[in-house]
Amino acid sequence: MSEVSAPVAPLSAVLGALQDPVRLEMVRRLANADGPVRCAALYDAINKSTATHHFKILREAGVIERVTVAGNTCQRLRRRELDTALPGLLPAVVRAANLDAR
Repeated sequence: MSEVSAPVAPLSAVLGALQDPVRLEMVRRLANADGPVRCAALYDAINKSTATHHFKILREAGVIERVTVAGNTCQRLRRRELDTALPGLLPAVVRAANLDAR
């Protein structure tokens, strides 16, 4: 079950959300997982309240949505919606982030 998601924000807002290294890493992990991921698996060196702030920014930009899977709160990448609103952006960003992570 998912929340009602906001529409994907304009390009400048999506890029603003993705410019932060922590949020970019969260999106990279979600993209590589190819499905919903438990929140704690999306970050390492930050506390829960900081992670919540980053998730909020990504949700408001329309990049992710919060879903419940088997009673666990997870995040889901809004691939289809992003590709419709901003074709090619997500694959390019994730590809570059994966190269940087190596």
